[in-house]
Amino acid sequence: MIFNEFKNDFLGESLYKGIHKSGLSVYVLPKKGFSKYYGIISVKYGSNDVCFKDNDKDNFVEIPDGIAHFLEHKLFEQPDGSNAFDKFSLFGANANAFTSFNNTSYLFQSTDCFYESLAHLLDYVYTPYFTDENVAKEQGIIGQEIRMYDDDSDWRVMFNMLKAMYNIHPVRRDIAGTVESISEITKDLLYYCYNTFYHPQNMVLFVTGDIEIDKLERILDENVPVKEKDFTAVLKEYTEPGKVNQKEIIDSLPVSMPVFSMGYKDNAEPVFGKELAKRSFITSLIMKMFSSEGTPLYKQMYDEGIINDTFYDDVTANRDYAFIQFAGEARDPYKVRECIFEEARRIKKEGFNPDAFDRAKKFLYGKYIKSFNNIESLGNVFGGNYFLGIDIFDFLEIYPQVTLKDVQERFNQLFDEEFFVTSIVKPTEQE
Repeated sequence: MIFNEFKNDFLGESLYKGIHKSGLSVYVLPKKGFSKYYGIISVKYGSNDVCFKDNDKDNFVEIPDGIAHFLEHKLFEQPDGSNAFDKFSLFGANANAFTSFNNTSYLFQSTDCFYESLAHLLDYVYTPYFTDENVAKEQGIIGQEIRMYDDDSDWRVMFNMLKAMYNIHPVRRDIAGTVESISEITKDLLYYCYNTFYHPQNMVLFVTGDIEIDKLERILDENVPVKEKDFTAVLKEYTEPGKVNQKEIIDSLPVSMPVFSMGYKDNAEPVFGKELAKRSFITSLIMKMFSSEGTPLYKQMYDEGIINDTFYDDVTANRDYAFIQFAGEARDPYKVRECIFEEARRIKKEGFNPDAFDRAKKFLYGKYIKSFNNIESLGNVFGGNYFLGIDIFDFLEIYPQVTLKDVQERFNQLFDEEFFVTSIVKPTEQE
């Protein structure tokens, strides 16, 4: 197995890329002298992927919501009745997994026994074990988890926002599915989805730490299967209308103060790779100048008691959906919305301050440089970025290209009140 080195002299970092004989893409970021190790394997299969077909078939198959998340839970169960977490504990490693809209990832971090932990990670991810009994048991467990999320105001208010924004795109559906949808999941359906998507050619492994690269091939050979067939799944593409589904959703739960999640649906033309990375960077600059701590908008809302320290903003950007979000607690969420609208109108009229632009650029530049010392956050975003065609070093190429004019044009396009939605969860007694 050959690893090619991609070196960045400015950062003093080298990323090694190899493709295993199974088709698994493997990336290694050596960190000489680091005491921590981190490994994460990601599959391009998430909660959005509910309709697909083999490329030699005519008809798409639609599966129940929540299967990707269900698979994530079930892969930890071993044929001998043990749990994959148990073995990680013996190695002194911490393990976890997560399912997002587009990917599922399995990870561990350790200070010792890295190679043993890596072998175990690959072994359990590539050894599915589903029975009628363990599927039924998991349906009960995940059903309880779904009910818990249904009662979580932060979760409810965010997914209500997505339901308001999106008309047909599956990003509007809960990652875990519903109690009804997971009741349709069977052992055979799990194996079907697993065998369709958990193909090494549809996966990527990223490891970092004080790693000896020449030790990896044997571990991969022993634990990653070589499939007879290539990966051939084709996902359904959704033509999402530009308009929002509905402008507002109001819900209620036993909370002490109203919780809100509101934002703009991004209807820009889909892009991929460096163009997507550039657009995401521009949008992050906008949010840094518009609503982060220290901005005029944040100071005004905080000083007037409109928001408290739960307030945050966020940027989500993918190939076929994107949005920006403002969320937190507020006695009157409509005042938050009006402040956002007023500040957006002002900036459209007056433009962003050039000094604020320079400060925001420098801040995000520093954040990027520091990320190479945080192997957990670096690893967690690697898989998602990889499947979007974004390289770990792309930022350094994009950074000098972005101008204040780019930011202003993007702001004027994105901050359109026609595509703004509001989701509020009120205290039950306020109904």
